[in-house]
Amino acid sequence: MEQSFMKERNILPLVISMSLPMVISMAVNSLYNIIDSYFVAQISEKAMTALALVYPIQNAINAIAIGFGVGINACAAFYLGAGQEVQASRTASLGVMLSFVHGILLMFASIIGMPLFLRNFSSDQEIIQLALAYSSRAFLFSPVITIGLSFEKIFQSMGNMKISMFSMMCGCVANIILDPLMIFGIGFFPAMGIAGAAYATGIGQCITLVAYVLFYGFCRPPITIKWKHMGFDKAVMQKMYGVGISATLNLALPSLLISVLNGLLASFSEKYVLVLGVYYKLQTFIYLTANGIIQGIRPLMGYNFGAGEYGRVRKIHRTALAMNMGIMLIGTLLSWLIPQKLIGMFTDNADTIHSGTTALHIISLGFIISAISITCSGSLEGLGKGGQSLAISLMRYVVIIIPAAYFFCKIFQAKGVWIAFCFTEFITAGFALIIYAKELSKTQKAQSSPNE
Repeated sequence: MEQSFMKERNILPLVISMSLPMVISMAVNSLYNIIDSYFVAQISEKAMTALALVYPIQNAINAIAIGFGVGINACAAFYLGAGQEVQASRTASLGVMLSFVHGILLMFASIIGMPLFLRNFSSDQEIIQLALAYSSRAFLFSPVITIGLSFEKIFQSMGNMKISMFSMMCGCVANIILDPLMIFGIGFFPAMGIAGAAYATGIGQCITLVAYVLFYGFCRPPITIKWKHMGFDKAVMQKMYGVGISATLNLALPSLLISVLNGLLASFSEKYVLVLGVYYKLQTFIYLTANGIIQGIRPLMGYNFGAGEYGRVRKIHRTALAMNMGIMLIGTLLSWLIPQKLIGMFTDNADTIHSGTTALHIISLGFIISAISITCSGSLEGLGKGGQSLAISLMRYVVIIIPAAYFFCKIFQAKGVWIAFCFTEFITAGFALIIYAKELSKTQKAQSSPNE
C-alpha cells in the first residue's frame, strides 16, 4: 500500500475518492439503523420507545470506540506522512490492545448501569423490560465493536477506504438480513422479539471484525500490528489519547444531550421522546454524507500536515466545507418535501407523525450552517488539534443548546427543543470559524506553503 498519493493527487478528486467509500458504507449502516428501527417498530410503539431510550448508551459506546480510533488514525497518518513507519506500527499495535481493554470495561459498565439509567427516563415497566432485553444482549458485543473500529481507523490512516467500506458493508448487510429472521422467527430461527434485533446487530459486528482481520492478513500493509509494539510508550499514548479523548467527547456529547432532552421532553409527553429518537435515526442518515467526507479528509489532513504540505491542508478543508454545505442543502429540502414519509417509517400514530413533521421543519433550518462547525471540527481532529475540536462540540452539544432548550421550552413548550437545535447551529458556526481561523493562522506562521 503506497500512501504518497495523499500529497500528490488533485484535491477535489482526492477528497471524493477518499470520502465516497465511507459515504457508501455509512449509507448502508444508516440504512441498517433505519431498517432495524422499522422492524422493532413492528413489535410495538413501546418497543420503539425502548430502543430510543437505549440509543444514548449505544451511542456513547460507539463514541468511545470511534473517538479513540480517531486518535489512532490521526497519529498513524501523521507518522506515515513524516516517513516514520515504525512509530505508525507502534501506534496501531498499542491502539488495538487499548481498544480491547476499553471494550471489556464498557461491556460491564453498561450492562450493570442500564437498569438505573432507564428508571430515570421511564416509569413504564413494559418499556423498561424491553429496553433491558435489548441492551443486555447488545452490550455483550462491546469488545468486538471497539476492536473492529480500531482496525477501521488503521486502514483509513493508510488511505485504504475501500477496505473499510467493504468490511462495514459485510456486517451491515448481515444485520439487515438477520433482523426480520431473528425478530419474528422466520425459517429455523426462533421468534426472539427485540432480543433478536440485539443478536442480529452483534453478529453483524462480528462479521465486520472478521473481514478486517482477513484483509490485514492478506494485504500486508505498511502498518503492522505486533506484540512487541504493545509495550508502554508514553509519547505515543499521549498523542493518541490527546486526540482520542477529545474525539470521544465530541461523539459522546450527543448522548449526554439526548439524555437531557429526553428528560425535558418526557415532562410534556413520552410522545416527544419517541419523536426525538426518530429524529436522531433520520439525522444519522441525513448527515451520513457529510460525516463520510469528514472521515475521508481526516487522514488527508494528518498525512499532509505531517509531510509539511500546509497549502494542501487548507485546500482540503475548503473543498470539504463546500461539499458539506451542498449536501446539507439536500437534507434540508428532504425534510421539507417528504417529512411525513420519513417519520411514518417508524410510527403510524397520526399525532406522533404531526409532531415529528414540525420537529423536522424547525431543526432542518440549521442544517446548512451546521456544515461549518462539522467541517472545522473534523479538520482540527485530522490536524491533531483535539482540544480545539472539543471546544466546538461543547458549544454545539452542551454550552448553548441545553440552556437554550430550557429557555425556549418555557415559551414554546416541547417545540422549544426543536427551536434550540436551529438556534445553536448558527451560534456554533461563528465560534467554529473563529477557532479554525486561529489555528490556521498558527500554521501559516509556522511555515509558508510552497503550494500557494
